[in-house]
Amino acid sequence: MPLYQMLCISTHFSEYKHIKQLVTQTCTHIMNNGGVVRKINSWGTFGLPQRMKRHAGYNSYGDYWTLHFDTSPRTLQSLNKIMRQDPLVIRWTVLKLGSKVEDLASEGRKAIQGQEFDNPSPNTP
Repeated sequence: MPLYQMLCISTHFSEYKHIKQLVTQTCTHIMNNGGVVRKINSWGTFGLPQRMKRHAGYNSYGDYWTLHFDTSPRTLQSLNKIMRQDPLVIRWTVLKLGSKVEDLASEGRKAIQGQEFDNPSPNTP
């Protein structure tokens, strides 16, 4: 199964129960279809670069979060359909980080956790 990263901007609410519900729904969908959720990361609330319209409403602020996961392309299609229909989602994009098991074994940790694992010692050039 390919490794993907999804960046999502969801509608901002003062209570985080709405975003928790969206993240839970997304992760449950992936896991119920045989996928693996590797990492969930919240970036916080930011002003949008421009006012965005989604589902008959305008948004100026959004909650940004990322999700690293492995899943089949068919599950990714159904996930995109869910994101398109959900009124909490303003924008989302999915990036494919790797497709072969061999690539993921050697590059997976670096792809998920960042480049600092390329050179673990801070004193080594």
